[in-house]
Amino acid sequence: MPQLIGKVCLVTGASRGIGKGIALQLAQSGATVYITGRTLKKTSGLQGSLEETAIEISKRGGGKCIPIQCDHSKDEDIQRLFEQIKSEQNGRLDILVNNAYSAVSAIMKYTKVPYWEQPVSMWDEVNNVGLRNHYACAVHAARLMVPRREGLIVNISSPGGLRYLFNVAYGIGKEACDRMAADCGHELRRHNVTFVSLWPGAVMTEAVEEMLKVQPNNPGSKNFFHSPESVEFAGKAIVYLAADPANIKKTGRTLLTADLADEYGFTEIDGSIPPSFRSFSYILKQSYPSLASFFPRWIKLPRWVLAMYGSKL
Repeated sequence: MPQLIGKVCLVTGASRGIGKGIALQLAQSGATVYITGRTLKKTSGLQGSLEETAIEISKRGGGKCIPIQCDHSKDEDIQRLFEQIKSEQNGRLDILVNNAYSAVSAIMKYTKVPYWEQPVSMWDEVNNVGLRNHYACAVHAARLMVPRREGLIVNISSPGGLRYLFNVAYGIGKEACDRMAADCGHELRRHNVTFVSLWPGAVMTEAVEEMLKVQPNNPGSKNFFHSPESVEFAGKAIVYLAADPANIKKTGRTLLTADLADEYGFTEIDGSIPPSFRSFSYILKQSYPSLASFFPRWIKLPRWVLAMYGSKL
């Protein structure tokens, strides 16, 4: 693994899931990692807490973890967060990972319910913390990175930005996350600050594990999660991307974790290599599982075909 000793990172929404996995990998590489969430300590009904993430980071060794309670739906909390980082780190922030998200429960509650039968508040539930907050954090981060002419900002997104997934508000928000990376990356390029959108694959988060327990025989879920990524795989991708001295060449792009694994040569925490969304074997597994084994994982759908799939022109 590359080393990020001396780097200062912020991972939003790191009490569990992908955010926690990213924080673990960044800290393991030697970075100082600020992590945020709505609660510091675990309370009844919660699957994780910032305190638990910080304890696990401490046990592994490596960098330093600084947990900060932050409600990412409140501008004043976001501003206070970045003021603290600026004060404690001499104005330095090297990596921002926009991962905070608060709509999982709402999305699951209204699965398969048409948008006009959902409350209008679904828009804010999905796209306040999951989109507006990303923009706000990107503004504050750029103010620290641009003067130093270096930095990496990552929006955690998904293929929901390319095709329908879960509900209307979700897809609009994810496509906007991808577009944010493209347009912010355009403006930041001349300042040598990289902004990308990252699509993890099918990730075995705590929420997914619970879902599969409730629906163990759902064929769609079984096929989709037949070779899932761990919550730390995206963290490895970000570590390698941050350590790449030429990462500015990727600014504005939407990147897939599995594609970055192929490019940089890293594997899962257990040594395996999860399939890419672009892999023919993975695509066939969803509808024609018997044919999937005939295609090696490295035969992939070209990126331009993937882009055309989402084109509305």
